Amino acid sequence: MNKKKGIHFEVSERKVLLRLLDVVFVLFGLYLLELFFNFDYLIVNRENNISILVLIIYITIFGTIFEIYDLQKSSKLDITFRNIVLTASTVVLFYLLTPFFTPFLPEKRLQIIYFYIAIIVMIFLWRLAYITFIASPRFYKNVLLVGEISNIESIIKPLNESDPNYRIVGFINCEKETESPIKFKGLKEFGPSELMSVISDYKVSEVLVASYDSETITSSIYHDLIVLLENGFTIREYTQVYEELTYRVPIQFVGKDFYKYFPFSRSNQNTLYLFFRRSFDIIFSFFGLIFGMLLIPFVIIGNAIANQGPLFYTQERVGKNGKPFNIIKLRSMIVNAETDGAKWAQENDVRITMFGNFLRRSRLDEVPQFINVLKGDMSIIGPRPERPFFVNELSRVIPFYETRHIIKPGLTGWAQVKTRYGSSVDDSLTKLQYDLYYIKHRSVFLDLNIIVKTLSTILYYRGQ
Repeated sequence: MNKKKGIHFEVSERKVLLRLLDVVFVLFGLYLLELFFNFDYLIVNRENNISILVLIIYITIFGTIFEIYDLQKSSKLDITFRNIVLTASTVVLFYLLTPFFTPFLPEKRLQIIYFYIAIIVMIFLWRLAYITFIASPRFYKNVLLVGEISNIESIIKPLNESDPNYRIVGFINCEKETESPIKFKGLKEFGPSELMSVISDYKVSEVLVASYDSETITSSIYHDLIVLLENGFTIREYTQVYEELTYRVPIQFVGKDFYKYFPFSRSNQNTLYLFFRRSFDIIFSFFGLIFGMLLIPFVIIGNAIANQGPLFYTQERVGKNGKPFNIIKLRSMIVNAETDGAKWAQENDVRITMFGNFLRRSRLDEVPQFINVLKGDMSIIGPRPERPFFVNELSRVIPFYETRHIIKPGLTGWAQVKTRYGSSVDDSLTKLQYDLYYIKHRSVFLDLNIIVKTLSTILYYRGQ
């Protein structure tokens, strides 16, 4: 077997590369401005360390908000350019508005235009190089799947959607041959005896084992996998890769060994972490309510014109440990929207009023929930609180659904920023996968990530 593998970059490596070279290219662009255009607003030297550091922080924060580090979007030039322009515009605006940490406005205002254009051009040039070379097929990570054919489609689809550079070249059915074998046309199938040759011919970097039951793996395949392992070849289990690439817990593949997949974050019992979370909840909710009070006059006018009915409404939701509580929201649907019983909100739902649609997409309808946060029923970050009717229904068909109630529900959360509002059992399953990932990995860093992504959701008007 040829041990030479194709060159590829892991997800974490590409994200670090994007962030690092964004900064390097911008600083190089400022150096070129100084060299050829007599630019002195921000000179790259030791005397301007603080100003340069602030610029780097702004690029990192606003680049995250405007999604220039999203790997799916970073592989598309048109979307990348739009997001770079939005990032650069916000970075320059904030940079000019913080003169205590940044240089004072230059006498020649044209230098600000140079500064702005340099950021756009240099980041775009680097992203053009990234799409041309790093995100090209030559750097794809070639993977061979070994699994049961009945699970193939549900396995490859989430991985292909999550990482454009993760390429499954084919699969080997690990089940024993039957008289009427099932065929899967969406991916090339190789015979068990071809495992070694496929790895060599296709420059496979990793073998992905995706089997519900290890007993189904034939002895010949098992022997070849052992040989590969002994030679230092990478063999990984599907649930591990699924969680790493999709940021979801694949509960539909867990089975009886569920306890192996739910070693929930120590932060769930960390007193210091919980104290800071509660302090953050109180402080953030206090300012959130002040912001809401300032908007109330405009909301009242909009409600009177295009909503016509009560301004607020309350509804029972399921909280921590399954304890019910009443949530407070700005009404976005018509009065008596559920006279025929509880229904999921659908896309373009006719029950949502014109002004209610604006409230939902801007997330303003959720501002009164800060009261629930102050009362301790909710947190700023956590799984979305669901209604008892839907909890009962979903608990019957989705395994581990009740597990999401081991922490407080949240105003925003990992599922809310990673996927759209669920309107079916399948959508609820996807949301639960994200919720369990958050419960399993929650930390200060992940909380900050959610807050930043929530800003992206609001700015891109993605609420529903």
